[in-house]
Amino acid sequence: WGMVMTSLICLRQPDLKSLIAYSSVSHMGLVVTATMIQTPSSLTGAMMLMIAHGITSSMLFCLANMMYERTNTRTLAMMQGMQTTIPLMATFWLLSNLTNMAIPPTINLLGEIMITTTTFNWSTPTIILTGSTATITAIYSMYMFSAVQQGKVQKDMMSPPPQTREYLVLALHLTPMALLLMNPQIITLT
Repeated sequence: WGMVMTSLICLRQPDLKSLIAYSSVSHMGLVVTATMIQTPSSLTGAMMLMIAHGITSSMLFCLANMMYERTNTRTLAMMQGMQTTIPLMATFWLLSNLTNMAIPPTINLLGEIMITTTTFNWSTPTIILTGSTATITAIYSMYMFSAVQQGKVQKDMMSPPPQTREYLVLALHLTPMALLLMNPQIITLT
């Protein structure tokens, strides 16, 4: 139940970092659920989701900080239009949000599928909670991306060009995601 509630809180967050933090709480609700079931499959799913979401949320927090350095605010309404000013950064935002939504073939999806099937086998009504959480996660991830990237740029905002170190940090987040995408057996327990 906590997963659904924190996901709903994400829909009403005006602050970018708070939105990302509540997103992590929601994802960790799945991990706690899987850990409490204690089957080999649920523990493997929990391990996969912990690692995958750790990388994803770290990248989202890095991106949020990069936006804060440019806008001096964490309010979503004030960060609009970044896609037009920094297009390559928008690509990193898109990739991190798609990973947060657990689209195929990301490791997040594998972890969520393992956890969802295990909880469904444990108790059939849990599919309502896990399905609701996944749906709301997709909604607030798309909201976060569109709120930061789309819209009109604020008139008084001057955006300095991204630095190489920023792209390096983001690339170093994408590298383990890509490696786990190609070989998810690295983190499986079975």
